[in-house]
Amino acid sequence: MGSGEAFERISAQAASQRLADVPETRIVDVREPDEIAASAVPGAINIPKGLLDREIAEALPDRDTPVLLCCAAGGRAAMAAETLCAMGYRRVSVIAASHADILRALRGPAR
Repeated sequence: MGSGEAFERISAQAASQRLADVPETRIVDVREPDEIAASAVPGAINIPKGLLDREIAEALPDRDTPVLLCCAAGGRAAMAAETLCAMGYRRVSVIAASHADILRALRGPAR
């Protein structure tokens, strides 16, 4: 957590490791539905950033659930993290990586 942020920024590789180490962790992809249709993040819940404050409580009612936020490049995810922290979510991280890097990390090496 840096410069006064209530959330941490982690690499795509660290996110992959966290998912393996902390099974209750959930990924929330805050991209728009058309972006998801073109390339979904495996296992992610899709809640567009503009709808997050209205839909997150239904999707993740436990505010102690570890949450990894992602988007196309990290900007929307960081704004979404601020929203979640303000709503009382306590274990919020942003995957600070490109969408392609996130997919590579979560899918593992190409075979």
